[in-house]
Amino acid sequence: MPADRRTFVIVGASLAGASAAATLRDEGFDGRLVLIGDETEAPYERPGLSKRYLRGETSADELTIRSPAWFEEQRIERRFGRRVNSVRGPGHALELEDGEALPYDVALIATGGRNKPLDVPGSDLEGVFQLRTIADADLIRAAAAGTDHAVVIGMGFIGAEVAASLRQMGLAVTVLEAFPGPLHRVLGLDIGAAVRSLHEEHGVHMRFNDAVARFEGKGSLSRVVTTSGHAVQTRLAVVGVGTTPNAELMGGFGIAGNGGIAVGPTLETGYPDLFAAGDVATHDHPLFGPIRVEHFDNAIKMAQSAARNMLGAGAVFNDPHWFWSDQYETEIQMAGFAPEWSRMVVRGSLPDRTFCAFQLDADGVVIGVVSMNWPRDVRRSFGLITKQAAPSPQTLEDPDVDIRELTSPN
Repeated sequence: MPADRRTFVIVGASLAGASAAATLRDEGFDGRLVLIGDETEAPYERPGLSKRYLRGETSADELTIRSPAWFEEQRIERRFGRRVNSVRGPGHALELEDGEALPYDVALIATGGRNKPLDVPGSDLEGVFQLRTIADADLIRAAAAGTDHAVVIGMGFIGAEVAASLRQMGLAVTVLEAFPGPLHRVLGLDIGAAVRSLHEEHGVHMRFNDAVARFEGKGSLSRVVTTSGHAVQTRLAVVGVGTTPNAELMGGFGIAGNGGIAVGPTLETGYPDLFAAGDVATHDHPLFGPIRVEHFDNAIKMAQSAARNMLGAGAVFNDPHWFWSDQYETEIQMAGFAPEWSRMVVRGSLPDRTFCAFQLDADGVVIGVVSMNWPRDVRRSFGLITKQAAPSPQTLEDPDVDIRELTSPN
C-alpha cells in the first residue's frame, strides 16, 4: 500500500488533542501528524490539578498523558509553546503566531477553554489566583503553605474541589458564591443542599447570594470585600467563575451562541475537512441539541470520534456524557444533560448523601442522572438516556430494580 502523504494537524495539545492523535495512529493513519499547543508542557490531565496534585499527593509526571518516547515512536511532530492565530478554512491552512502558514489536508481544533477573569478592583493583586494549569496549581500550593485561611470564589465543580482540597491541606476556607447554592446551575437547590452539607460538615464557611466587590491590599491580597459589604481577611483567594472557549482562531466564523465552535453531528465545522472537539466545540447532539461540554470523559470520547471521522467514518457522536467529581471522601457522578427538568425522582436518601437522582422532562423522559456515593446506577442509566426512556417513577425509586432492565426488550 502506498504511503499516505496527507498532513493532519491537531490544534490544542490537550487531553482531547492527544486522544485524537493516538486514535489516528491506532486507526492506521501513517501520514504527517502535527500537534500544536500553546503550553510548553506535553499534554496532561487537568482534573487532578484541583485534587491530588494541588494537595501534593501526585507529581506532574503522573498527570502526563503520553511519554516523550511515545510521541517519537508515533512520529508525531510536536509544536509545543506555539499558538495558532487563525484558520484559513477555504485554503486549508493555519497561521501560527510567528506568521508561518501551515497547510493541512484535514485538521482538528481542540483548543479547550480558559478561565473567565473576575473583573473587579484588585484582581491583579499577588495572592489572587485562578486554576487552569500545572503552574497555577504550583502557585496556589505554595501560597497555601504560607497562610492558614483561603477564600474560594465560585462553587461550581472546580471551586468545590479546590475548597475541599484546601480544607484537607489544613486551611480554613470561606466560599463566596453569587448563586443560592453550590453547583446551582447544574444540580439545583435540592442536590446542591447535599453538597452544601458535605462542605459544612468539613468546616467550610459558605456565603451564598453574595459576590466579590473588590480585592484589597497593598501589592498583595489582605482581604476580600463582597457586594453585601462583608469583608474576609485572607492572603489567598482562588477564583473559579467559569470558562470561555478558545475559539478566536476561527475569526468569528461558525461560532455558536455560547461562544464555542459550532460543529454538526459528525463534529465537522462549517469549513470542509476541519473538525472541532472537546471544551471548545458546541456540538449538535442528536439527543440534547447544541451543547458545549467541559468534562474529561467527553474530551476523550469526542476526540476519538472526531479522529475517526477525519479518516472518513462519518459517524454521529451521540455519547450520553458522563462526569465525576471527588470531594473529600465523597464521589459525585453525573450523566446526560439537564440544564432544566420538570421532576426529580430519588433512589436512596438526599439527606444521607447516598442517592441516585433521575431528572425527568415534562414527558417523564430521563434526561439526566446525578449520584452521591451511589455510582453504580449512573453508568447503568446510559441506556435510559440514549433511548429516551420514560420508566415509571416507582421503578426508578426502587433500589431493587436493575436500571438496565428498564431498557431491555420485553
